[in-house]
Amino acid sequence: MKKSNVYTRTGDSGETGLVSGNRIIKSDPRIDLYGDLDELNSRIGYSASLMKSSHVQEVNFLYQIQSALFDLGSNMACEYENRSKFKLPQLNPEVIKEMENEIDRLDNFLDPLKNFILPGGSLRAASLHLCRTFARSVERKLVHYQQTTKEELPALSIIFLNRLSDYLFVLARYVNKTDNCDEVTWKPKS
Repeated sequence: MKKSNVYTRTGDSGETGLVSGNRIIKSDPRIDLYGDLDELNSRIGYSASLMKSSHVQEVNFLYQIQSALFDLGSNMACEYENRSKFKLPQLNPEVIKEMENEIDRLDNFLDPLKNFILPGGSLRAASLHLCRTFARSVERKLVHYQQTTKEELPALSIIFLNRLSDYLFVLARYVNKTDNCDEVTWKPKS
């Protein structure tokens, strides 16, 4: 079996192909958006690699989230009218419910929030805060994309990203707690 080349040279002119086969310029907002989904996925992968030895259950769930992000990205790489034709995987509402269950489970270990906290703490928690803020950025970009293009978004995509950033926030707090790293509260100057 011949191994495929990583390089195809089809993008050398600044265009890329969508799932449908249509070609568009690489600076198109659609490409920018699913590129950000890929970056978010990579950031989560980095966080998972930092946590691999100490938080097995949470890392396994992060892998589920990464897979769901691939599902969302594949849908964004295809025009709405062609998505059903290519039978692309859809976001499963169960992953949102599982995130909510995980938020509740992890939150049971945490002290109630009485103040805003500064993002950071241990390296692992700080990496999760970076994921969280980037998830919010992708969520904003997804909403903007819908508003400007009027294209119907993949089902549950906004809910998924909204819940993901909530989950990452609670997970970062939980990791700080298990790493015995105190959270730093925000103290506004009067």
